[in-house]
Amino acid sequence: MTRPASLNTEKARRAAKRSDRPGADCRAAPGRHVVIVDRNKCEGKGDCVEVCPYGVFEVRRIADADYAALGFLSKLKSRAHGRQTAYTPMLDACQACGMCVVACPEHALTLRPVTSGT
Repeated sequence: MTRPASLNTEKARRAAKRSDRPGADCRAAPGRHVVIVDRNKCEGKGDCVEVCPYGVFEVRRIADADYAALGFLSKLKSRAHGRQTAYTPMLDACQACGMCVVACPEHALTLRPVTSGT
């Protein structure tokens, strides 16, 4: 596996040592978990991008439809942070290490196993 250029090994090591890290210790089969981004909380700081060893995340301008779905205060918060948010274009590569969840300073990420209803 090639490491993504965005990987910050120091941050990743700190996240990997956290005892509250959810997931399957990077041993889950790819695509068996989903990472849910709470756009009401995400400020697009990019810690998830920096710790993910599988390149699941990118931070970019929030899509117009996602922005429209935000509440009033969340829209203000989004604007204050340059309308940046995390997206998961490579979600199928996720192996449930949970480092993104513990690295996110806004607690905007949730890791869940894929179920038939997901």
